[in-house]
Amino acid sequence: MRATATSKGSAPPAHRVVLTGFGVFSSIGVGAVEFAEGLRAGRSGAKPITRFETEGFAHANGCELVGFEPRQWIRNLDVDELGPATRFSVAAARMAIDHAGLDEEELRERRGLISIGTTDGESHDLDRLVETEITHGPEKMDPVVVRRVAPSRLATAVAHELRLHDVEAVTIATACAAGNYAIGYGFDAVRTGEVEFALCGGADAMCRKTFAGFYRLGTIAPDCCRPFDKDRKGILTGEGAGVLVLESLESALRRGATIYAEVLGYGLNCDAEHPVAPDQSSIARCMELALNNAGVKPAEVDLISAHGTGTKANDVTETRAVRDVYGAAAPRTVSLKSMLGHTMGAASALAAIACALAIVGEFIPPTINHRETDPECEIDCVPNHAVDAPLRIVQNNGMAFGGNNAVVILSKYEEQAS
Repeated sequence: MRATATSKGSAPPAHRVVLTGFGVFSSIGVGAVEFAEGLRAGRSGAKPITRFETEGFAHANGCELVGFEPRQWIRNLDVDELGPATRFSVAAARMAIDHAGLDEEELRERRGLISIGTTDGESHDLDRLVETEITHGPEKMDPVVVRRVAPSRLATAVAHELRLHDVEAVTIATACAAGNYAIGYGFDAVRTGEVEFALCGGADAMCRKTFAGFYRLGTIAPDCCRPFDKDRKGILTGEGAGVLVLESLESALRRGATIYAEVLGYGLNCDAEHPVAPDQSSIARCMELALNNAGVKPAEVDLISAHGTGTKANDVTETRAVRDVYGAAAPRTVSLKSMLGHTMGAASALAAIACALAIVGEFIPPTINHRETDPECEIDCVPNHAVDAPLRIVQNNGMAFGGNNAVVILSKYEEQAS
């Protein structure tokens, strides 16, 4: 995104960007209120997987979204024409604008942006098509399912459902950092005045392909996810969606909106060091980029929402990178994946919403399932129980295969910018 130059050749002043609404579909709660309650309670979404056949796997727990009724939220599109991840993204976007108190007809008159991050797109439907091809031949593929698999639909279907005509709609496929990428994209667009609002976040539905891939890598935990624990065994795959409403402070104040948090800045990088292994120096550099972009000093950060997958390599590498940036006095560093599982492209979007809700509710969500911290993970992970804490600035980490890193900095809204 680039600001349009004024007649004198200088860029217009930047807008402060605030969060005014959330759409949340997760295994521990639907909607901002229930999600916040789940976070504070340290609720676990882990349960045996039913989304697909798991015969042949020694263990198959995951964090499924139970009881999702897409027709409650999707009113203008044919639900059967949407894949499961697209249903999540569209429903979350509808919930987000309702939560923000935005009127659809008014939105249609405003320039906007829709950016949705994903890891798998509609891989659940691709699983079905591949199974049909192997069993019955490609000529037996269901044409309805074939039409649903384009990942671009995660964003464009939001525009179609809300009948938004003056928007850019993009799907960002930077895997497990994609939610933060999408938020950064929207932040730039609103900050520069290129758009008046942005619907940003991430969505993914559980699929057999991704579960089997992580299983073959030896990174699926047999029972639950234990980030930073010395006996951690890996991830649980999860699903859901998180969509955030970003708008300028002026817009939010003008319409009397509730402001949940302010987006101060973000950082992105890609080290391309290894297909799956995280790189310590690159992660540290991404944190520094985010802090610099936000104008925040490390000592001002009260909490880090870690990527925190619960794998041996990620947790050690990420916590070492945290200490590279913050030193021995690193802020509390928690992993929401202990509760939500790894929701892939939705992970950092749901975590950003959790950060904002923690700021408003003045609490730190716990890292659950914790027994003993790995000595190589030298952080306070707030084990098992939430703690009350006044939070001003929170850092949200998102890391992904291929070396894609994205970090977003949020703060408590204050009338005077610091």
